[in-house]
Amino acid sequence: QVQLVESGGGLVQAGGSLRLSCAASGRTSSSYAMGWFRQVPGKERKFVAGISWSGGSTYYADSVKGRFTISRDNAKNTVYLQMNNLKPEDTAVYYCATGPRTITSMTARYDSWGQGTQVTVSS
Repeated sequence: QVQLVESGGGLVQAGGSLRLSCAASGRTSSSYAMGWFRQVPGKERKFVAGISWSGGSTYYADSVKGRFTISRDNAKNTVYLQMNNLKPEDTAVYYCATGPRTITSMTARYDSWGQGTQVTVSS
């Protein structure tokens, strides 16, 4: 099992930027793909972005493509989500997760989750 801890959330105005971090410990996280998801109250958790174990491949939800960038530093066991041009509809709790060997948007394929970090975008 791997432990994941997110940080970097907060309150930002529309058009602003935030950088989320997810620090991993435990199981060798560098051998697995990692993903960012988000969830608003009363709705299902949705895929935002994913990155392969090497960092060479990335995949984004259409709603964030061109605005968000996922990256990872395996030497630091950390994955990042750079969020630019934020919109009020990006407001959610953001979670990082790992588990699959390859990138997938399927929530059920991820077996380890962080506790989440709140991102609030004001209009």
